[in-house]
Amino acid sequence: MSANALIVVDLQNDFCPGGALAVNGGDEIVPLVNRLIGEFDHAVLTQDWHPTGHSSFASSHPGADPFSTIEMPYGPQTLWPDHCVQGTKGAEFHADLEWTKAELVIRKGFRSAIDSYSTFFENDHETPTGLAGYLRERGISDVTLVGLATDFCVAYSAIDAMRLGFKATVLMDACRAIDLGGSLEAMKQKMRDEGVVLA
Repeated sequence: MSANALIVVDLQNDFCPGGALAVNGGDEIVPLVNRLIGEFDHAVLTQDWHPTGHSSFASSHPGADPFSTIEMPYGPQTLWPDHCVQGTKGAEFHADLEWTKAELVIRKGFRSAIDSYSTFFENDHETPTGLAGYLRERGISDVTLVGLATDFCVAYSAIDAMRLGFKATVLMDACRAIDLGGSLEAMKQKMRDEGVVLA
């Protein structure tokens, strides 16, 4: 199993019930994720890590509503409620997440002018997070993804993993989705089209 890494995506307070951008049932996956962290030889965690006033926040665009879409230099951008602001409780990992075994924490979305769904690239699909290089240097060829949310950060990460030459599996029972206007089914199909295994 040493050529396989578990990537735990954004299991943070703001994406769990009671958080600023809560994913329905987001905290339900914590026990299963903890078990998986224990089973895998390699575990990587990702953390949404936005500065105050991030360009993806609806509050940064006067008159704009959360979950509306605007055009940014890198393409369409969904506007979100303020969430996972650096150094806040909302940005911290869920308190019950047993993350001490993680070998790496990748922080994303910290550039104020660009959002980052994928754990491999910012939303311009060009600016790398460094995760691919880390995995390659460690000799890891397969990644298994779990976390929040299925139809955004997990899906974009899995698709990028495939495009970068990794084999990607998403464990659906260890993920939860936002499902904005049918986004879950759309992204499941996109993942299948790219060769991602949905298990």
